[in-house]
Amino acid sequence: MMDLATEARVRESFDRQAFMSAIGAVLQEVARGRVVMRLPFSGQLTQQNGFFHGGVIATIADVAGGYAAYSMFDASADVLTVEFKLNLLAPARGSFLTASGEVLKSGRTLTVCALKVFDHDRDEQRLCAAGQQTLISVGKAG
Repeated sequence: MMDLATEARVRESFDRQAFMSAIGAVLQEVARGRVVMRLPFSGQLTQQNGFFHGGVIATIADVAGGYAAYSMFDASADVLTVEFKLNLLAPARGSFLTASGEVLKSGRTLTVCALKVFDHDRDEQRLCAAGQQTLISVGKAG
């Protein structure tokens, strides 16, 4: 169970990400070690065939995992991605995407997360990307 202060810290940090606002991504679920984001379809987020662009898919996967890890850190820490690998399993289409990040192992310095992205077309959800990510806990800047 996550305390309200930690959830508020995660949501406040997410709200400072101007790029998430620019693409229309929102936090849908915040729990200790797990975050789910939602991204509505926009023609401006597509590639040449009308599917969600792979860069957008990678972005929301990375951010979901980052905040899943961040939810495990204390208030004096911040998070940065060290690396991630993402398999694009199917062209992403539909009215929105959801991206989940789930902590597999949280250590003193490094945290590893599982990443999944689903597309939602009509009433069906389909796994379109999956991966893994390593993040580092760093002191807050400034």
